Amino acid sequence: MGKLLSLLSREDSNCCTKQKYDVFLDFENAQPTEAEEELFQEVHEVLQDSESILEDIQFYKGAGREIREAIANPTPECQAKALATVLPLVSHLKRFYLFSTQLESIVPKILLQLCSGPEPPAQHLDTQQALVKQFAEILEFVLKFDEYKVSKK
Repeated sequence: MGKLLSLLSREDSNCCTKQKYDVFLDFENAQPTEAEEELFQEVHEVLQDSESILEDIQFYKGAGREIREAIANPTPECQAKALATVLPLVSHLKRFYLFSTQLESIVPKILLQLCSGPEPPAQHLDTQQALVKQFAEILEFVLKFDEYKVSKK
């Protein structure tokens, strides 16, 4: 994977390699080849939920105040209010977790497809642009998710 990512680096200060690769990635028109079609569809199905996941995390509000109130004032009313607030959040967190496990299983498959075989990494980038695009979409999702999550703290 390191070789693949180093190809994407455009820094001239990269002292580790003298060879430069000129790879054009057409993210708008990338279509899966026959060889990558099955994996492409699998990744596509996983990525379908990514926008709604990002929306959910963006508007996610914790239940810290309600929980602290229920602990400080353990009346049935306060506890019921805390429970009513927490239960829907648990379903959101479960959804986030299940989506992360899907990503966890799909990323190694993409990297295996993009980094294995007799072809050099630059050729993989050139010939498997649809998978490269999906890998970039996953990276974008992860960065946005982390950004939204950190902004909640």
